Amino acid sequence: MLFILGLIVGAALLGLVLWLQHKGIAIRWYEWLLAALGFVMLIWTVNDFFGSMAEHNEAAGRIFLWLLGTPAIILIGLSVFLPWWRLHRTKHATVKTNNHNTQTES
Repeated sequence: MLFILGLIVGAALLGLVLWLQHKGIAIRWYEWLLAALGFVMLIWTVNDFFGSMAEHNEAAGRIFLWLLGTPAIILIGLSVFLPWWRLHRTKHATVKTNNHNTQTES
């Protein structure tokens, strides 16, 4: 089971890297780190949740969802938001600079 999960994750990561290179989006090292930590925490959360459910300990499963799942989602969200925000900010700065240059030339 873990072998298949590793193959799926590896293929998804390769696809993500190739797509980012094709689009010309640069990801900083700390954004990769945030994504990796969030993903590890998410896998850990899902594993412990289903393990707790298999042992008929629903309360422990719900606690793991909140205790580890929430920070995992926050870290993954940050790793997606930070590059988007940086690209969005640079696009607006470029548009403002181009508009300013056009107005000064007139």
